[in-house]
Amino acid sequence: MANDQHSENSQPSGISRRDWMRWSASSVAAAVAVGSQATRSQTAEAAKDQETQDKAGPVAKNNRIKQSLVNWCYNKAWPDVDEYCNVAVRLGCQSIELIDPKHWPTLKKHGLTCAISGSHGFQTGFNNRDEWDECLARLRERIRQCKEFGVKSVITFTGMANGLSKEDGAKNCVEGLKKIAGDAEKNDVTVCLEMLNTRDDSHPMKGHPGYQGDHCDYCIDILKEVGSSHVKLLFDIYHVQIMDGDVIRRIREHKDWLGHIHTAGNPGRAELDDVQEINYPAVMKALLDVGYTGYVGQEFIPTRDPWDGLAEAVALCDV
Repeated sequence: MANDQHSENSQPSGISRRDWMRWSASSVAAAVAVGSQATRSQTAEAAKDQETQDKAGPVAKNNRIKQSLVNWCYNKAWPDVDEYCNVAVRLGCQSIELIDPKHWPTLKKHGLTCAISGSHGFQTGFNNRDEWDECLARLRERIRQCKEFGVKSVITFTGMANGLSKEDGAKNCVEGLKKIAGDAEKNDVTVCLEMLNTRDDSHPMKGHPGYQGDHCDYCIDILKEVGSSHVKLLFDIYHVQIMDGDVIRRIREHKDWLGHIHTAGNPGRAELDDVQEINYPAVMKALLDVGYTGYVGQEFIPTRDPWDGLAEAVALCDV
């Protein structure tokens, strides 16, 4: 292409080199000017949108439901924690949860809290006695940190079945959770056992095949045996809908054991929009009806603009 007079880098025929250089320089300058003007226009438009949002106030207006953002879902969209906190504030959320404790001071700076702390992962848990030491050590460390910072909850899991029967897994969970219940009560931190679905195998965070605590009643029976006011259920509406359904009835039946709530659209663990099956306003009203005063964490995997999806979800749950 070096000899092609119409190639991108060649000099057109019939034009002197001096004129060509002048023309090239002016063209570049014009392109830069146009690009700068477009950038300024985009920046101005973004600033105008931001100003409009600021005047309108936070997305959540009623705030009868305390809402939270689950960190792993949205931190890629807003990797800067300060910017992420600003997003939470603009949405009217009061928390960013399951975020590393090193970021808790930044949350506090923005008037936010961490509604629930992470601990050990879901692949380990109290159903396996060999994993007790790991779970207890991590939970005790987190409970101490929660006490210091004012975080009120920490997550825990049954763990994977790995050949254990449901009965043996439940027995081990009861015995293991009793070992941490005293620490939780002493420090006024609630340990929340999460129920997860085992049906969806399409994505490592949409379902968890092999997880032992995959039914609501199974987890509730464990909690009743533990018998502590500070060991409760992380009621994930998405997971409950997949495995058991009857979400509102279960909220009413298990109201005394609700420690924390998570959301997502089903099927797909995507936005809380009109192509998924859960009636979120009705579910939120049921939570208010039973006197739930804890947090509701938005935990969907974005399939489109994260801000748009979150604004929609927050407004929908702001009953």
